[in-house]
Amino acid sequence: MAEINYKHLHYFWVVAKAGGIARASEQLHLTPQTISSQIQLLEEQLRTPLLRKQGRRLELTEAGRRALRYADEIFALGSELKQAMREHPKGAARIEFRVGITDAVPKSIAYSLLEPALEVGEPVRVICRESALTPLLGELAVHRLDLVIADVPLPQGTSIKAFNHALGRSGVSFFAAPKLKANIKGRFPACLEGQPMLMPSSDSALRPRLERWLEQQGVRPLVVGEFEDGALMNAFGREGRGVFIAPGVIEREIQSQYGVRKLGSTDALSEEFFAITIERRVTHPCVAALMAAARERLRAAPATTDVQGE
Repeated sequence: MAEINYKHLHYFWVVAKAGGIARASEQLHLTPQTISSQIQLLEEQLRTPLLRKQGRRLELTEAGRRALRYADEIFALGSELKQAMREHPKGAARIEFRVGITDAVPKSIAYSLLEPALEVGEPVRVICRESALTPLLGELAVHRLDLVIADVPLPQGTSIKAFNHALGRSGVSFFAAPKLKANIKGRFPACLEGQPMLMPSSDSALRPRLERWLEQQGVRPLVVGEFEDGALMNAFGREGRGVFIAPGVIEREIQSQYGVRKLGSTDALSEEFFAITIERRVTHPCVAALMAAARERLRAAPATTDVQGE
């Protein structure tokens, strides 16, 4: 089959969008006969009818609906190309940086990690995807992503050939809304005994470590909520529904954003962060910049600190 004549495809696309040849002829400034003959040539090339008469109206055949979906994508890409050339008339195209972020990684840390990648000295277009680790690894494997940022390394035994790059770790801090904190007495972490607590979901990498740490401290908080989304957990914590945790490296942001108070922190319980790439030796400039800055930005929180209860 010869290559598709995209001018003919464009005429078909305009007819389908306009709802008829008469309206399309007004938009294209062509006679209806010209448009009809060009669409007929396209149908002959594709060896299938795309339009059929239904009374006085034209409607798409099943093949026409399929062709329209492809045409939508083709002409959307053409529009993006024109926009890109207008933005960079001298051909200085933006570096495309496609990154997947697992939903367990706090948004503040994700931005902190990504920020250096946006300052590589060339224009960057960042495309972020957020999901669970498994689907993101699938996209990484077929080169739809340049990098996956996760709170766990690549699982052992996975069929995907990829490489872990440790970015750093952060201790964990415990927070409570002012009204709740006023009722919490004693020193940290003993003050957590019997207090309402919001926990990461059982699927998170941190949950079993948090439970072991609490057991080692001899404290038993009352679990009143479990969350897959850390931002939602923080929102519940802001309303005084329970004590909640966050990486110590962003504790100032947590206190400022949610208006909560810190109960204490420990680096005996920590969250780790990893960059997962297809390449062992990183060549993408944005990935390289991110990894170079990560250790500086992901400093661990101080060793266990106590905050005297009020």
